[in-house]
Amino acid sequence: MHFSAITVLSLTALSVAAPITKRQSILGSTTYDAISISGGTAGNAQKEALAVFSSLDTANPENISAEDQDILNEVNQVANDAEKEAFNPAIAAATGEEADALQRGKIKNKVLKLQATVLKLQAQQAQGDASVAAKLEEEQTKLQNNIDQDVAEAGAASTALPFDATIGSADDEAATDDEADDEATADDEADDEATADDEADD
Repeated sequence: MHFSAITVLSLTALSVAAPITKRQSILGSTTYDAISISGGTAGNAQKEALAVFSSLDTANPENISAEDQDILNEVNQVANDAEKEAFNPAIAAATGEEADALQRGKIKNKVLKLQATVLKLQAQQAQGDASVAAKLEEEQTKLQNNIDQDVAEAGAASTALPFDATIGSADDEAATDDEADDEATADDEADDEATADDEADD
């Protein structure tokens, strides 16, 4: 098959002129209540969490934009705030099955929170940041721990709690604040210890 010189030059010109496509943001502004997975029943928290982020190309995390990584970070922080300010006080004030259902809702919330963090770290690693490897492994371990707890309670009622918080707003300062990241991580660790205590009590 033969191509004319004009055709070859035209194709070459098109390839040279084609702009490099910037990764586009996919996740939009939302609220905690809109993405909460804590209600319903236990057992499918991972599937429900991944459904929240289904618009992202999770199979190819190198395609996740910086803006969406910021939103994933906000999901972590807002879900963490919901644990501290909504779930923990409610669980402390409840007894019996009411407390158990709230605890299941908290575990599902933790799966959502940690899944967001894992996706963000996977994107950073896929885009060349080798420094997140240890952190990614740590967060994956915590995520799996909470997934296992959720599966162990499969079919049992799980309670969601309303929490007034916006995610992906115009003000991204909270999403990029390293101190907030560190605080959320510390709270994760404290919650993991509390969860272990809960299991011992059960």
